[in-house]
Amino acid sequence: MPAVSLPQTLGELRSNPKFAAQLQTRSVKDEMRSNLIARLKSRETVFPGIVGYEDTVIPQIVNAVLSKQNFILLGLRGQAKSRILRALTALLDEQMPYVAGCEIRDNPYRPLCRRCRDLIAERGDATPIAWLARDDRYVEKLATPDVTVADLIGDLDPIKAARGGQDLSSELTMHYGLLPRANRGLFAINELPDLAGKIQVALFNIMQEGDIQIKGYPVRMALDVALVFSANPEDYTARGKIITPLKDRIGSEIRTHYPETLEEGVAITAQEAWAARGDQAIEVPKYLREVVEQVAFSAREDKKVDKRSGVSQRLPISTLELVLSNAERRSLATGDTPVLPRVSDVYAAMPGITGKLELEYEGEMRGADTVVRDLIRTAVGKVYDRYFDGVETGQIEQWFNLGGTVKMDEDQPAAATLKELKGIQGLLDKLPALGVKSGDPAPRVVAAAEFMLEGLVAHRKLSRNEQHGFAAEKAGRLREQPSPERKEMEMEYEDWQRARKSRRGGGLN
Repeated sequence: MPAVSLPQTLGELRSNPKFAAQLQTRSVKDEMRSNLIARLKSRETVFPGIVGYEDTVIPQIVNAVLSKQNFILLGLRGQAKSRILRALTALLDEQMPYVAGCEIRDNPYRPLCRRCRDLIAERGDATPIAWLARDDRYVEKLATPDVTVADLIGDLDPIKAARGGQDLSSELTMHYGLLPRANRGLFAINELPDLAGKIQVALFNIMQEGDIQIKGYPVRMALDVALVFSANPEDYTARGKIITPLKDRIGSEIRTHYPETLEEGVAITAQEAWAARGDQAIEVPKYLREVVEQVAFSAREDKKVDKRSGVSQRLPISTLELVLSNAERRSLATGDTPVLPRVSDVYAAMPGITGKLELEYEGEMRGADTVVRDLIRTAVGKVYDRYFDGVETGQIEQWFNLGGTVKMDEDQPAAATLKELKGIQGLLDKLPALGVKSGDPAPRVVAAAEFMLEGLVAHRKLSRNEQHGFAAEKAGRLREQPSPERKEMEMEYEDWQRARKSRRGGGLN
């Protein structure tokens, strides 16, 4: 509906039967329920852009909204909790009328604040009306230990009282906090356990009675607001807690999760990662997207990574962006088109991975870079099996066993690299499994060939190092003898394991 056709005064609003009926009887939770029912009947997507929760989280949110409940999303970092809360605005009306100039967006038919009541009593049908878009009806607060009751609920404003000549107990001297300013909308608190216990107590009246009281004065305001929260189980057990009376007043506790399948993870990363790089023609092979995603899946299973902290979905998103950037940088140096990332670009994106992992003691001993390299190699091996499981690669291995080596220089044009790869017997014949066809551009063939060679390295059929590139496994082992520092670290780790077993009354076998 165009903005010019909306009523601009209380009189015009009252003469519009559609708005009059809704404003007199419907609360925010009624509004969300009604719009959700309409979406479900028309089979529209309830939360566009939220992938992987269709059969788990979203049905529980739908039930909570249909029940007109306040709810909390409980999950580890990077599980789209904040995004879901912000997406709830789609269940609100496109436009909402309120008394123009009101700090708490008063309903013209049921004004709460003294200023609006006095204004309507004075001007009647001439009272000006303003309109609020659905996105402006969402108020979010990140819970931190320094949040005060005044921040959330409000306080008395002595300056306002002095300027207006009002008594301090007058409602006209109130400075409203975030929650009253979210009246007739959604109020979200992220990381609820970080909110101090006495501040959580201040939410009791809002959730149970639907009103607020400021500074002990008998000012009761029956706010119309839907409250939603998010929390991280790590915070809930380590840094703070949700006090029991508040938990009791939260209608539903909905647990989020990471993508359950590789395909879901790939879809989320493809949706969120910045892949369009202006005029550059960029092509991301499916197998490479899967490798990037598999790194996160492997990290969530690895015992060297702290599972309590979780592995955020932001890891594959930022990794894919760095992979594309490294490929773009190589393309600018060599002139190759299209820009086509390789597995080596995943190793170059390690800074986007190491910062997003919390390591256990064993991982700290081995070092973040070593752990991440192992994760990438494991990921390549698992994705390799999706395409080449059961494929005979003896001819390729024999070429390397006879002394062949190949180094894929990043500064070398793809055409020159392809010329070297053609000398490896049987390699290019296997690439159609990756969708590579005869006559494809050199960057596409080189990327697929490198992936296959990396897969053989992951399965210990070949070896690879920075100095000599790909080689036979035995030759690679001779070049990669562990350093004295590595041996010392491994001995220290074994001593730590032995001490831990001893404390438990067991021993090393």
